[in-house]
Amino acid sequence: MNKDTLLEWLDKATTLELNEVVKAIEEKFGVSTAAVAVAGNGGGAPTELGEEKDAFTVMLASAGEQKIAVMKIVKEALGLGLKDAKDLVDAAPSTLKEGMKKAEADDLKKKVEEAGGKIELK
Repeated sequence: MNKDTLLEWLDKATTLELNEVVKAIEEKFGVSTAAVAVAGNGGGAPTELGEEKDAFTVMLASAGEQKIAVMKIVKEALGLGLKDAKDLVDAAPSTLKEGMKKAEADDLKKKVEEAGGKIELK
C-alpha cells in the first residue's frame, strides 16, 4: 500500500473505521492521541491562557441508561447508519466528531446529555 492509497481509504472511511484505526495504532506503537496532539502543536507549547478554542472534539464518555436514545441522537447528528451509530455508542468512550465549532459542539452535547449520555468536549 502506498501513501496515496492510504489517503484515499482514509477519505472514504467511516467514523467508526477511523476510530478503530486510531485505537490499533495506539496499541501497536504504544502512543496515545494526546501525544499526537502535542506533537501536532509544534512539539508542545500549550495555547496561551485566555486564547479561545475554535474547534472542539466531542467525546462520548458514556451512553448511560438510555443507550437507544443516545444512538438515535448520534445517528441523526452525524448522518450515520444505525449500525455505525450503535457501534460508536457501544465503543464509548469514543470520539463522535472532531473539529466542531463551539455552538455545534455544545448543541450536540446538550442533545446527547438530554438523552441520558455523557459528553466531554476537548
